[in-house]
Amino acid sequence: MAGERGVIVSINVSRGGVPKLPVDAARVSPVGLDGDGQRDLRHHGGPDRALCLYSMDLIEALQREGHVIAAGTTGENLTIRGLDWNAVVPGAVLRVGDIAVEITAFASPCTNIRPSFADDDSNRISQKKFPGWSRVYACVRGDGDLRVGDEVTLHATPRVAG
Repeated sequence: MAGERGVIVSINVSRGGVPKLPVDAARVSPVGLDGDGQRDLRHHGGPDRALCLYSMDLIEALQREGHVIAAGTTGENLTIRGLDWNAVVPGAVLRVGDIAVEITAFASPCTNIRPSFADDDSNRISQKKFPGWSRVYACVRGDGDLRVGDEVTLHATPRVAG
């Protein structure tokens, strides 16, 4: 649903691996967030995976299920509250602060994030097993500064063939 609004509640970076730790602000460009790195460039990073996004609303729901997940523990760069995560799918365009990002793919869970889950089963956020619960990757169109508290707007949704 275009026009839906949310907010960045956490910006998370690390030199590689998880957890990614919170910062108040970061510069973003088509190659990702300044100060953020990835150890495994086959599966993370690059222009189509410059950012990883996740929903704080889903993190809180997972916590209520007994998981120890928190912002940044599953490797997301931006933790966002208030968007209908079912609409944040490949092809959707978000306005994050002053930057446009396009969702490129669902992020498959990896073994490194297992400690975020009570049963060590990171598949709890697998799009294939639990549709609508996955983190997503995005490409960045432009560059600028992002801050905690910046508005996130679902700007465009992908067209459904029919």
